[in-house]
Amino acid sequence: MPSESFARFVSLACHDLRTPLATVSGFAHTLEGMDGIEDPAARYIGIMRSAGEQMGDLLDALGLVARIEAGRYQPALVEADSLELAHAAAGKVEKAEASGSGGTVRVDRAPVEAGLAALALCAVRHGGLERVELTAADSTIEIAPIPPAAGPIVLAEDLKDLGAAAARCVTEAIGGSLALDGDRLLVRLPA
Repeated sequence: MPSESFARFVSLACHDLRTPLATVSGFAHTLEGMDGIEDPAARYIGIMRSAGEQMGDLLDALGLVARIEAGRYQPALVEADSLELAHAAAGKVEKAEASGSGGTVRVDRAPVEAGLAALALCAVRHGGLERVELTAADSTIEIAPIPPAAGPIVLAEDLKDLGAAAARCVTEAIGGSLALDGDRLLVRLPA
């Protein structure tokens, strides 16, 4: 576990990097809305906007992990439906779909949604997948398929994906767990 001062340093760095990132993202959004910008410039502006959003998500994940590691994370637990969480996460990942029956869970909604999306995206990226399915049943959300090579990365045992590592930290910090069952990742959330 890193020292509290290092975790605070990381948290501060994430906070301070947000200002220049907001400037870049703001200008990209402004340029996207302007008339008369044609390809390839319009496409490049879209790529810049998307990259800025990804950087923001990564900064959020890193800052959250720093707060968890420093013992300063105070989750805002609320009741939620696991199927709604699965749908929200799938909506953030182009190659993901959600289904299932759902169930009542107690989670810190925004970080859990972001974590589920990060786990699905990790499976797609590191598993070379065309599609991934999030299936909610009671307090468990299954993400499948998980190819064997992607398993250790999705579980954050092989640290190659910041989003997956942050998702594991958040899930465990609120009392949940991640486990592989064959080619399925089982994300168990507190009921």
